[in-house]
Amino acid sequence: MNFPADLKYTTDHEWIRVEGDVGTIGVTDHAQGELGDVVYVDIPDAAATVAKGDTFGSIEAVKTVADLFAPVSGQIIEVNAVNAAPDAVNKEPYDGGWLVKIKLSDPSELDALLNVDAYKALIGA
Repeated sequence: MNFPADLKYTTDHEWIRVEGDVGTIGVTDHAQGELGDVVYVDIPDAAATVAKGDTFGSIEAVKTVADLFAPVSGQIIEVNAVNAAPDAVNKEPYDGGWLVKIKLSDPSELDALLNVDAYKALIGA
């Protein structure tokens, strides 16, 4: 299982990679493994403003449907076209399988997220 050290993680199994004031968000390798084969991602409002912890969409897999939660507050500025190839979430959860990019409104919220060691401890890895 892959755990990039440059990311921040949530207890809901999302990750965020921050470059400047933009965060790229996806689901963790652990989460995609638990979900099984991803068949659909639903992000209804591609320009939504979300608060930390808000649901911004859902991810559907063969086994289940799960909500996606914003790890930080901000405005969604880009949605990845993963529905054209939803298996990218399974094959490349930290690269081609990202879900949204968000312009952060409060970068200090990143401080409350988990680092790689804390996330690994959370999932028992």
